[in-house]
Amino acid sequence: MSFFISDALAEAAPAAQQPGWEGMLFPLGILVFFYFLFLRPQNKRTKEHKKMLEQMQPGAEIVTGGGVLGRVVSLDENFVQVEVADNVVIQVQRHQIGSLMPKGTYKVQMKKTKS
Repeated sequence: MSFFISDALAEAAPAAQQPGWEGMLFPLGILVFFYFLFLRPQNKRTKEHKKMLEQMQPGAEIVTGGGVLGRVVSLDENFVQVEVADNVVIQVQRHQIGSLMPKGTYKVQMKKTKS
């Protein structure tokens, strides 16, 4: 019946081998790669942010996660009171503090807005 196509003859397949530790090398390599590429740097940033929040004191100049620049008036366990303008104080959750600014940044920005 196979006038134009030759019949394929099945050859005996070699016996299947059980994958050993060599079969686990590639998946483990990918896991190690992702650990060093993503997880380790994120853990490092988290520890630095936590340390920054613990060292924060009243009078520190900060930027919140939303980009609000201000000076810390008072602190408690969960909230920070931040002065954002003369006699304007807002409360911000402590973990929303993005970064500490160098001393004088707040004063310079207030002078710019007044003039």
